[in-house]
Amino acid sequence: MLVLVAPGQGAQTPGFLTDWLALPGAADRVAAWSDAIGLDLAHYGTKADADEIRDTAVAQPLLVAAGLLSAAALGDIAPGAVAGHSVGEITAAAFAGVLDDTAALTLVRRRGLAMAEAAAVTETGMSALLGGDPEVSVAHLEKLGLTPANVNGAGQIVAAGTMEQLAALNEDKPEGVRKVVPLKVAGAFHTRHMAPAVDKLAEAASALTPADPKVTYVSNKDGQAVATGAEVLDRLVGQVANPVRWDLCMETFGKLGVTAIVEVCPGGTLTGLAKRALPGVKTLALKTPADLDAARELVAEHAQQA
Repeated sequence: MLVLVAPGQGAQTPGFLTDWLALPGAADRVAAWSDAIGLDLAHYGTKADADEIRDTAVAQPLLVAAGLLSAAALGDIAPGAVAGHSVGEITAAAFAGVLDDTAALTLVRRRGLAMAEAAAVTETGMSALLGGDPEVSVAHLEKLGLTPANVNGAGQIVAAGTMEQLAALNEDKPEGVRKVVPLKVAGAFHTRHMAPAVDKLAEAASALTPADPKVTYVSNKDGQAVATGAEVLDRLVGQVANPVRWDLCMETFGKLGVTAIVEVCPGGTLTGLAKRALPGVKTLALKTPADLDAARELVAEHAQQA
């Protein structure tokens, strides 16, 4: 069975959309999306520097656009399940047919703006913990006032909180943790610091008419499959202020009988986690259009087993 997944914020790098925009029809599609949301996606995906695309209000729609564009380049595929990490959940909602592309980009534009505004209230951030026992790390983070905002599986946890709290973590690591790595994000996402964004996102979501998922949609909230479009949308709203449980998503992939995972552009993070947490499952990350042929072969092979 094939699972199609979409990465979250921090996966973006300067110029990562350049080669994708050279594909037939891609530039026109991105231009239409840009007009719809009032953001020049082509500029930010090709010419902007790392600081510009670190901006939450820019990074989030840029990532969703990249995911949609790269998936479209694969052609008409039929995954057995879809999921996304954090903002990638909106990309996955489009894959599942819950939202059309324009609705997904409209929602993520509002999400990015609301979360950027919430992040501006207090200087906050996120850091990944390398190594250590998850239970020990979570207890240590809570002692420091930090939130385990991403429990990613394969032993990886991301802490979120104020910059002072993250500095304290760097000086006082949990037992067994080798290194604390700051992430390229502009706030403590999936924590109480994002609570002001929830109401604004709920207002934006209320204007949308979601369809029920056409394929299995696996939620970050608890790794469960969600059956209705209304519940998908409700979870997308609440998830901005609650931890991402990607570990539970991967557990569900295993229970569903996943045999292959394709991660859309800018891929690499989620396939890396899957290689450690789901041994034996074939993985492929769409980084550039050069990866498309191999991805299509993998899709053809494993979609037949779905």
